[in-house]
Amino acid sequence: MNKATLKKFKTLLTEKRDEILKKAKQTLEQDMSLDTDDLPDEMDLASSEYLQSFTFRLRGREKSFLDKIEKALQKIEEGTFGTCEECGEEISVKRLEARPETTLCIRCKEDQERIEKDYT
Repeated sequence: MNKATLKKFKTLLTEKRDEILKKAKQTLEQDMSLDTDDLPDEMDLASSEYLQSFTFRLRGREKSFLDKIEKALQKIEEGTFGTCEECGEEISVKRLEARPETTLCIRCKEDQERIEKDYT
């Protein structure tokens, strides 16, 4: 993969990472507290707690996504970005454009999903 393409993916991954970190910071600053004085009844409090819980679950998923992004950025630095971790073949640019944080080529990903489906 040429340097210009790698730079494009690095920029894309960095932007995704920054957006996730921005949302996480916003959650910490705005969504972490429930002011019971602002909530007139138990239903409002329960609804706010539910929304807060939902937000935290979303942020948990984003943490996992952030880990994948960091791993992809590290692979760019190491020169291994775009190589399938399963078979060692090059991951197509089209697939990387759709999911730059991916670690598997489409064939290996389909195999993985087939195996997972068989176990569920």
